[in-house]
Amino acid sequence: MQATSLGHAGILIDSGDTTIVCDPWFVPAFLASWFVFPRNDQLAPELMYKVCNPDFLYISHLHGDHCDLEFLSEQMNKDTTVLLPGFPTREMERELSRLGFKNFIRTTDGTATQIAPDIHATIFVETSITDGPSGDSALLLDDGSARLLNQNDCRLNDLSSWRDNERVDLHWLQYSGAIWYPMVYDMDTTEKKQLAVDKVESQFSRAVKYVEAVGASMVVPSAGPPCFLDPELFDQNMITGDEISIFPDQTKFIARLKDVGRSNAQLNVPGTTFTVSNNAVAVAHPMPIADIERIFTNKNEYLKTYQSDWAPWLASRQATWMQPRTDLLKSLQTWWHPLLAMATTVRASIGANCLLHLGDEGILINFVEGRVEQYIDQAFGFRFDISRDLVELVVANKAIDWSNSLFLSCRFTAWRDGSYNEYLYNFFKSLSVERMTRTEAEASRNINGADAPEADITLGDYIVQRRCPHRSADLSVFGQIDGNQLVCNLHGWRFNLDTGQCTTSPDKRISVRKRS
Repeated sequence: MQATSLGHAGILIDSGDTTIVCDPWFVPAFLASWFVFPRNDQLAPELMYKVCNPDFLYISHLHGDHCDLEFLSEQMNKDTTVLLPGFPTREMERELSRLGFKNFIRTTDGTATQIAPDIHATIFVETSITDGPSGDSALLLDDGSARLLNQNDCRLNDLSSWRDNERVDLHWLQYSGAIWYPMVYDMDTTEKKQLAVDKVESQFSRAVKYVEAVGASMVVPSAGPPCFLDPELFDQNMITGDEISIFPDQTKFIARLKDVGRSNAQLNVPGTTFTVSNNAVAVAHPMPIADIERIFTNKNEYLKTYQSDWAPWLASRQATWMQPRTDLLKSLQTWWHPLLAMATTVRASIGANCLLHLGDEGILINFVEGRVEQYIDQAFGFRFDISRDLVELVVANKAIDWSNSLFLSCRFTAWRDGSYNEYLYNFFKSLSVERMTRTEAEASRNINGADAPEADITLGDYIVQRRCPHRSADLSVFGQIDGNQLVCNLHGWRFNLDTGQCTTSPDKRISVRKRS
């Protein structure tokens, strides 16, 4: 088996005469905010031909840095067979069918599917609304001689199956941030910087847990970070480490793994090839290693050159965002009132109104009463300051996932009165009847409970419940004692060990007691 990095989460896998392409991303994503880092716009033509004409295509989920609709539409051979994760809806299949793909293999969560002689693909899915539009997924590919786990940024909750499983040769894994928090928030700079530091630590801790659980021969840092080339967003890049940023690069994660005694992570760039043979992995780079290292040691210079090369494209793309002024209030009322009527549990869980501040106009999402209205001076608990042009754009496109179409761009400012509220963002990810049906059902399960209780576990000197109340992560895997707090490293949520109170979201708590 041979696997070639295509940048970010992109992989070209060769096994005999069979090729599989995973998450090819080449066109900057999220309103031209995210660019691939290191850059992948200079790959060899013969490699790009193979990327565009594979036997199989695997898209882990529908976010723009994994599902590059523009590239798939314009460059990918539509005769390619698509490996579909076993998501609860057919949304991905519909989206790819719209682009012209017609050959699909529908897989079942956690079940091996033979896709070619001696080649089996097992796709694991996570289906919480928090995981993405229709969920997220990870791919395990086994060709009889090697096994590759492409976890990308899928936050697998249950790692018990990996503890006694067969050998994994290559583990492709996210370690960096992929969110707008805390950078866009209107808050004290010192507090924001500490939150960014805490977020990076949470990301690293979670990734280390995955590395330890899978125990692969080689870890390939992937699925981030992006880089930001728009001058207005350039300070989102982590260059010196002093920035308020959650986007550390590979060198920082590799150093972290070495600190915990693991030296099997490989620095890589687009075009780096990993060949597995006789239980050994050989690595070949497309350029001298000294040139690769300079990308990271001279990152500012590298990004400035990259920025200059793409400046004309960026200006051209931004010019397309100008939209005619419409009656946004009426458009959102027509679109969202039926969704708000469906979302009684979601609305109650949000518990406060949200102001969309669009410069000269304010539109209030009245979650309490279930309607959209003109803002005058009503009370609100959440506020988004966004360019009206961008809101006009996503409304004109009837974008049903504002996380993907707007928020991940980081082209806005946010404020909230109180703690993080996942139901607010889940609402904005679910702006269709199909999605809101799932979101409301999930919220109802979370609030009312549906699962039988599990036995408590022991962590250090404490007896605690097994599942994190945020996303049901197994605390025997992801739980860690940090002073007087328990940290769930899946998402970084913290709980006071004396009271069980969540310090990240005060409406959550765990059952915890000292061992006698």
